Order: sequence, then structure tokens, then C-alpha cells
Amino acid sequence: MPPAGPSPIMRRRRLGTDLRRLRETSGLTGEQVIAHVGWASASKLSRLENGRSRPDPDDVRALLELYGAGEKARTELLGIARDAGDMRGWLKKYSAMTPQQRIFAELEAGCAEIREYNPVLVPGLLQTQGYARLRIVSAQQVESGAGDQEPSEAPETEVAARLARQSLLDRSNAPRYTAVLEEAALGRRAGPPEVLREQLRQLCDLAMLPHVSLHVLPRDTRIGDWYLPPTAFSIYLFADPLDPETLAIEGGFTNVMSTEANVLKRYKVVFEWMRSAALSESETIDWLVEASGRLAEAVGSPAAAHGSATAPAQRRRRSERLTDR
Repeated sequence: MPPAGPSPIMRRRRLGTDLRRLRETSGLTGEQVIAHVGWASASKLSRLENGRSRPDPDDVRALLELYGAGEKARTELLGIARDAGDMRGWLKKYSAMTPQQRIFAELEAGCAEIREYNPVLVPGLLQTQGYARLRIVSAQQVESGAGDQEPSEAPETEVAARLARQSLLDRSNAPRYTAVLEEAALGRRAGPPEVLREQLRQLCDLAMLPHVSLHVLPRDTRIGDWYLPPTAFSIYLFADPLDPETLAIEGGFTNVMSTEANVLKRYKVVFEWMRSAALSESETIDWLVEASGRLAEAVGSPAAAHGSATAPAQRRRRSERLTDR
């Protein structure tokens, strides 16, 4: 079971933001702070304020003294500093973890609400083992084809780490989770019928949870004034209201994170447009059940099992028609 509290990385960001605010309120520049506390390098303060280094409680205590922080602020920020330094203890609470999955595990921990949209994939927190393995193996094949080094993690290790993240939704204090799923993410291009059927059945089970809301967006449904969402994204709202809301834009081979209020506001609007355009929760369950039934029939069909083999014949027939014309 993953930790219920926020990750040390999120604690570092929160600590850095508050320390920068206190410094600016006190009217001190970075150079003045370094001179007062006797640090050898200005970069130490910069890394601390930007959440890029593990904080030493003694260093934090010296800064709070310099800034004249009140007793309540000192107690709170020193507690956050202790949380921010315990990365090893935090990771031990996961049965498996890899650097790639850790990026998202750090965001998911301590969340009160998660909203996700992906135009072509089932979000990681909802994937079955089979679906997850297909996605991970296919991405690693692209990296190999591009001449990159061998993946640092074996596919099964990466899959195990992704599944470890998913137990977040089984916690007694699980976050509110809402996802908009494009119909394409569950189409025949996504995997063999037996893998897709298992994925559809799992989505049905998850959709029954009181804190999970799933909405399928049919491929021909209009969004707003013909709006087309260009990328996958996730929005994280934390139990501690002082932890900044965070946006993650997942781009396949690169990820972008932002806590800028104006950026988040736009993505929140887009998410509501898509959620409103998509099927309701009950309609989505009906859609998932029907789609699972269709795949159950397809699993025993030779044509379905070897669907990709019919594509060349279709192309030949299309070519022959063009030649006749």
C-alpha cells in the first residue's frame, strides 16, 4: 500500500516555496542570506528554494531564525523539512518502484483529487498488467529502434512498479479520481482482443468504486466549439491546501510539470468540456459492458485474432479499385 502522505519531493517544493516567501517578506536578497548564515555557495540557497536538494533541518532552522518566522511557522516548516528528507522511508512503502514510475507516484501521493485525460491510452492508474506490459514494451522498442541504449529496467520490473502505484485507489482514504477515456484507447489498435477484454472488465470494476468516476468519450463526439485536445494531461489537487496544485503533461518520451495558476486554469476548463461531452458514469458502464461482450465474441474468432493480416488484402483491393478507375 503506498503512503497516504505527500512524497518527499512535494514536501521539498512546498518547503522551498515557503522559505522563498519568508525571505522576500523579510526584504533580504539571496546574497545577504548567504552572508548571514555563512554558507559557502549561493547555489545552496537556490537549490533549497527550488526544491532540488534534500534539506538539512539545521539549515532550515537557521533560515527561519534569520527571517524572524513565528513559532507556528517554525514548527510547521521544520516538520515539512523532516518529511522532505525521508525519501528512503517513503519508497519502502511501495512493493516495487522505478525512476519512470516514481515521477508519477510522487505526484499521486497525498492527493485529495486526481483528474486525467489521455487521447490514446488508458491512464496508468487504470491499466491491467497485460495492457501495461504492451504499452511499456512497445515504448522500449521505439527507444531501441532510435539507437538508444538498452532500457534501464526490464519490462516486468516497470510493470510491477506501475501496478504498485495503482494500490493508491484501494486505500481507505483514496483520492477522488476522475478520468475521461477516449474510445480510441480501447480500440482494436491498442492490443489483442483478450488483453482489451480484460482491460474493459477492470474498468467496469473500478467504475463501481464510490470515489472513481470514468467517462468514455466517443470518437465522433463534439467538444465545445469543435475543440480538439492536443495532449494527455493530469491534474493533481492535494489534501494539504498549501501544497500547490500540479499539472503533468505526459508526452510519451518526455513529461512536463507546472504549478502555474493560469496554466492550470486552462486545463481545468478543457477537462470540464471533455467530461461534459463524454458519456455519463452510468452510460460509460453500459458502454464498457457492451464493448467487453463484443470482444468476448471476437476472442474466439480467427479473423479477430489475426486482424492485422487482413490489412494488406484491404490495401490491395483499394489499389485495384484505383487502378480500374
